[in-house]
Amino acid sequence: MTDAAPARSREVLEPDRAPARFGARPNTTLHVMGIALVFVSVGMGLSTVLEALSTNRDTVGLLISTIVCAGLGLALWRSTTAGSVRARSIFAAVGWTWIVVTLIGSLPYLLSGTFAIPGADFVEQVVNSVFESASGYSCTGSTALRDFDRPGRGLLMYRQATQWYGGMGIVLLAVSVLPFLGVGGLDLMTAEAPGPASDRLAPRVSETARHLWIIYIVFTIVVAAALFIVPGPSLYDSVAHALTTTSTGGFSPYGASIGYYDSVVVELVVIAGMLYGGMNFALHWRAARGELSAYRRDPELRGYLAMVAGAVVIVVGFLWLDDGMEFATALRVGAFNVVSLGTSSGFGNATGSGSAGDFVTWAPAAQMILLLLFIAGASTGSTSGGIKVMRVQVLFNHTIRSIRRTQQPRAVLPVKHGSTPVDEDILSRMAGFFLLYVLIVSMGVIVVTGLGGDLDATIGAVLGSLGNMGPAIGNAGPTASFSDAFSQPARLVLALLMVIGRLEIFPILLMFAAPYRAIRDSVTR
Repeated sequence: MTDAAPARSREVLEPDRAPARFGARPNTTLHVMGIALVFVSVGMGLSTVLEALSTNRDTVGLLISTIVCAGLGLALWRSTTAGSVRARSIFAAVGWTWIVVTLIGSLPYLLSGTFAIPGADFVEQVVNSVFESASGYSCTGSTALRDFDRPGRGLLMYRQATQWYGGMGIVLLAVSVLPFLGVGGLDLMTAEAPGPASDRLAPRVSETARHLWIIYIVFTIVVAAALFIVPGPSLYDSVAHALTTTSTGGFSPYGASIGYYDSVVVELVVIAGMLYGGMNFALHWRAARGELSAYRRDPELRGYLAMVAGAVVIVVGFLWLDDGMEFATALRVGAFNVVSLGTSSGFGNATGSGSAGDFVTWAPAAQMILLLLFIAGASTGSTSGGIKVMRVQVLFNHTIRSIRRTQQPRAVLPVKHGSTPVDEDILSRMAGFFLLYVLIVSMGVIVVTGLGGDLDATIGAVLGSLGNMGPAIGNAGPTASFSDAFSQPARLVLALLMVIGRLEIFPILLMFAAPYRAIRDSVTR
């Protein structure tokens, strides 16, 4: 995970090394991939049991998927050991693990015939299955489902679990049982976790990963208990929504999402959970150890809460004064949707198409605020997407410095985050990240519109996919399905953008650097 400080020194500690198994060959990518698949197969297996004991419609598809996932994972895990921890192997391990998990994770939908609706050929089913899996593991929340009554309860719970796995991080889960990776394990966490810097919460990397997962699990239990206590959600519903609230993912077993309950109390519980999930989990760990002042001292947290509060005030004002909603209704739907999209959760509280919570019917100015939230996201080190509040703060301060330098060209003007000066190297990486972000968004909009997407919906879908936000605007809003709004190739492009956004661009781009370099070197020899 990442911390709110822009730069931290790294201690080089002596790593714990596990003895190599006989016949196992060093390959960090395949080893981490194998462990990740084994963990994912546990979720598939539990969903299979639930399906068999409840609706029993998708049991066979889930069972076969579990066997394939567990078998492949065990084969990769036991036949390899952690090898090189150089930069290129680390990025390859993270990038390929997410891609393979996404593809294997689509099997339950495909084998259960989730998208085998009238008129859908095999290619359509494959595309929708991959899209749903990518949206799940990247915690995006966009969906290709049209009929939520078709999947069984076990398959829908698996769908919820994909976001829970992706929220804290599949590779981070693997690192928690890989103490022998030592410092390389920290690099794996940095490559996967959202944000510009990594922070060690314990002397060993595996302990840091376990601490974060403990906070995550306890948080999930608390949200599930809170939802079960309030009127409305059943035990199944409470667990299902807790998995996607803590991960700020936004999947729901109901087509109307949180609007299914039409309950202010349920919405308040979910809002509190989304706000907590949008905070840096390193702060949560420090607070759990008695350091409550960590929240107050963190400049990114203050900026994050101020951004959400300001957006709520502006959106509620537009809905009340411009759209003519009653103030109580404007406050309810405005606050919920701002928090949902500001934390990249993607939950909706619309009770139907055209209802007050359906933000595609809001005033254009209110929708523009939501689009800006698509870009910003929440805190670094959180389960949320977007470019992160810290980057917004630092790049804004960098812009102010550039303006001041035109008036004082010889002045030494450091860029600060809070009271901490930001290293120029980190500042350059942030600027490079933002430039790549703009280029990918531009290319994504061009490609998806070229594949037949409506411009308004495409802009929202590309920003939402890269920022892992969920519903878009236009005909891909909170009450719509992406399978109706976009063509098959466009959905695959959006699925790729989801994975790129979850890994914050660099790992996916750099994972191709090693093969390119190898090909280039072989040609030049």
